[in-house]
Amino acid sequence: MELPAKAYAENSPLDVVVIGAVGIDTNVYLGKDEIDFTVEANFSRNLDYVGGAGGYSSRGFAQLGYRTGFIGAVGPDYNGKFIEEELKHDRIDTLLFSDPQGSRRSVNIMYKDGRRKNFYDGSGSMELEPDLALCRAFFNKCRGGAVAHFSIENWTRQLLPLAREAGLTIACDLQDLVSIEDSYRQDFIKGSDVLFFSAANFADPAPLIERLLAGNPVQVIVAGMGSKGCALGTREGIRYFEPVQLETPVIDTNGAGDGLAVGFLASRYLEEGFSLVEAILRGQLVARYTCTQKASSSHLITREMLETFYNQYRLKRQG
Repeated sequence: MELPAKAYAENSPLDVVVIGAVGIDTNVYLGKDEIDFTVEANFSRNLDYVGGAGGYSSRGFAQLGYRTGFIGAVGPDYNGKFIEEELKHDRIDTLLFSDPQGSRRSVNIMYKDGRRKNFYDGSGSMELEPDLALCRAFFNKCRGGAVAHFSIENWTRQLLPLAREAGLTIACDLQDLVSIEDSYRQDFIKGSDVLFFSAANFADPAPLIERLLAGNPVQVIVAGMGSKGCALGTREGIRYFEPVQLETPVIDTNGAGDGLAVGFLASRYLEEGFSLVEAILRGQLVARYTCTQKASSSHLITREMLETFYNQYRLKRQG
């Protein structure tokens, strides 16, 4: 990872804290169009890297130059040590709990046509009990106006009141939401100021966005729609945004939703002067660039690159 252009002291207040969901992802790139289940062995290209929503998000904020903190869990294993070293290399301030069941793992089957199928091993995320005193102290390292970005690992819900107590703007990625009635996600839905979710399970996310806003009209809701772009929901209504294009082709969509969240949150809440629409565009640019990285969270978009792409898009629209 390149060092960010925005300089800061190592002990300076945190701009953002990312909570939960870091692990090792294994991407399995198929050698053929489909898996041949009639034979025992298929040939593929298998690549490991630091992934998970928390891995992508924390590294994304850090690459943009923000003083980033991360609260999560890793196992007492090689993967846990590797994750810790990678985050340290990125100058991310970490509070890592030990999960005796091991570090989180994901296996992503990557099809040639862009499809993917994910198999997630959350290890002990359902049973983990974080040290709340340490978490409260970690949140108190944040500057005024800082953001707490949550993943929906079960134990992280205990930290929602602590982030609110610290005066942080709370964002949460609900991932591939299926139903607003999902009891597992209720704490995160009710406890957040900004919600992100993947609309992969919906032809149109508008009805779901409307129901979420009915429960909390002041929330800001962003739905990622993959190749169809994204949708933004606020009390003013719902707006749709076409996908952005870059010259570099899409080769890996893992982490794209995290990029959308990072770019949007950074632009709207950590900077001044960007409207919701501008923040959406910047989030889309971060997401689109993430798709140019094959099995890697180590070379995400830099601040300079984001500004270049953003200014180019503004000129196109003005023309």
